[in-house]
Amino acid sequence: MTQTSPGAARRRGVLSIDEGTTGTRAGVVLDSGAAHEVFYRSIKVSHPDDLSVEQDPMEIWTATVEVARRAVGRAHEEGIEITAVALATQRATAMLWDRVTGRPLLPAVVWQDRRHAAELIAYGPKWDAALLARQGRPVGARAPFLWAARQIAAHPEVAAAHREGRLLFGTVDTWLLWRLTGGAVHATTPTNAASTGGYLLERHAWDEEWIAHLGFPLDLLPELRSDDAGFGTTDPAVLGIAVPLAASMGDQHAALVALGGLAAGQGMCVYGTGAFVDAATGTTPALPRPDISGVLAQPGRRQGGVSHFSLEAYTSTVGSALRWLCDDLGLFASPKELGEEAGRAPARPGRTPRFVPALAGVRTPVWHPEATAALTGLTLATTRADLARAVLDGIAHSVCDLIDGVADTMGTPFTRLRVGGGVSGSDPLLQIQADLTGLPLERVADSATASLRGTAYLAGVAQGLWSSLEEVVEAQPHGRVFEPAIAAAERTTQRSAWRDVLIAHLGDPALLPLKDQRPEPPTRTRS
Repeated sequence: MTQTSPGAARRRGVLSIDEGTTGTRAGVVLDSGAAHEVFYRSIKVSHPDDLSVEQDPMEIWTATVEVARRAVGRAHEEGIEITAVALATQRATAMLWDRVTGRPLLPAVVWQDRRHAAELIAYGPKWDAALLARQGRPVGARAPFLWAARQIAAHPEVAAAHREGRLLFGTVDTWLLWRLTGGAVHATTPTNAASTGGYLLERHAWDEEWIAHLGFPLDLLPELRSDDAGFGTTDPAVLGIAVPLAASMGDQHAALVALGGLAAGQGMCVYGTGAFVDAATGTTPALPRPDISGVLAQPGRRQGGVSHFSLEAYTSTVGSALRWLCDDLGLFASPKELGEEAGRAPARPGRTPRFVPALAGVRTPVWHPEATAALTGLTLATTRADLARAVLDGIAHSVCDLIDGVADTMGTPFTRLRVGGGVSGSDPLLQIQADLTGLPLERVADSATASLRGTAYLAGVAQGLWSSLEEVVEAQPHGRVFEPAIAAAERTTQRSAWRDVLIAHLGDPALLPLKDQRPEPPTRTRS
């Protein structure tokens, strides 16, 4: 291992932990803004029944400690000074534990869990409008507060812990903050709290009316702090270091920071199992529109006591669609081969194959959870290359629906869109995406560590490692830019044809309030 030579400037960095749904990684983000060696450990997700999704809180904790200690050890070997710790975590996965023993009382309920979905959906007609206005999201299909209330009622040992003042509740960030500080801090941040469906956007407070309606005891709510407010000092018995725990963010929010979504209109698209499209909207929230489904308002980050808001839209089948076609059906050897085949497809005027990748429903432009995938327009002339091109077209159109939905909700086009994630490695896909959006797309060089780096940047600014987020973000290497290569008229034709495919597949044009069908936003008059 290399050692710092006498007289050489010692490198500094932030130990950053990214605890995701299927694995945990940790690494030191150096004062250059680059991630040093990153360590990873997978964690299990269990499915006790068709609706339930659970994890073991202790496995989350032991995985976090393992990878963090490895990163600390490597930093020590290479003479890197760790000045702070930062967290990025999966959002809305919640748990209940005993503050005296430190042990979880039940498995954690994962954000994908839908055991209470039917009951929550029934609340929609009465509550959706109010929650959209003050939380930026409707009732939805999950509520950690409802889950916790039901567990307290169903399990005598949990109810007893509550009566005796021993019960603690929190999402993954709260659990890890509490453990990393030796039980000194029981808190959460806006970028995690918002995903629970209980955060008042403009007041930086819990929505106590809604939370109490779900039967959750308000005395169990964690303290709300800004994402960079500081969370005490790490317990040296845990990681071997006692440094400030300086920042904690939801993972997608941290990725938005690292990919440059700092000022209004700047956004990201991360292509993974699904695709997330996020855009910064400034210090005033851009609330969802009733004619655009699946676009949620949320805090992008709360920094220095000031909330910077964002919008988010999501589709669940991008990488999962490619895996299904390649691994499950065996139509292509790999996503790379599929992309290569798509590049061989000739331009065919008139009817061409179309693939709607709705393998897990549609969220945007409409909420249609029961929708299924479709492959249409096949003829005897259809080739394997045509099928591959149809798959990439369908994915790109679906993501374009997200981009359009976020832009229309903002009321202004994206000023910049950076892309990342494993599926973004497909050059043919990104070229199609640029053509359909009419936007240049910059593929960032190190998107796999975006969440890790983003929360470290927030911590580093709070600790004086950098003067601002803009300084460190803009110092990172620029990636390849994919420029639109088709004319606006062709783009309009292709998007219109996609709209027709969706109308035919979903069965009702009224379900598709796409761009040309939406009413114009009301004109604002100046006082």
